[in-house]
Amino acid sequence: MALKLSTKRKAQGKKKIKKSLKKLTKKTAKKTVKRVVKRTVKKPTKKLIKRKTTKKNSVSKKKPTKKTIKSEGNLIGLIIHYFPHVQAAVIKLKKPLANGDTVKIKGHTTDLTQIVSSMQIDRVDIQTAKKGDEIGLQVSSRVRQGDKVYKI
Repeated sequence: MALKLSTKRKAQGKKKIKKSLKKLTKKTAKKTVKRVVKRTVKKPTKKLIKRKTTKKNSVSKKKPTKKTIKSEGNLIGLIIHYFPHVQAAVIKLKKPLANGDTVKIKGHTTDLTQIVSSMQIDRVDIQTAKKGDEIGLQVSSRVRQGDKVYKI
């Protein structure tokens, strides 16, 4: 019996829906159909148009080229430490260096060019230094750890 009642209610619900649809006039039905069609049609076309424009823009844009770093000379070492009270820098050499050579020390805030006049290893004056040595170099202004040393 419960099954018969539920099927009857379903049938009655369907009849009510059909009656309410019949009550709608042709004009209102056409308007609602047009609105539904316009909404469903417009959304995909907008997305397609956007996709096409983004593809055109990405093709027409040129990628920026990488800037090349100016070569100040041959890189011969890095500043490891600076002693401000004696104005001396500790340099880890990657290439040999001698007294009388011109060096350029370049860093974030440092740009210094000078002639090598005094070099030391373990407080002993030297004339030349080879690759791998850590030397003390007298400098004319402040340098910072990580600054690069170039031979000009």
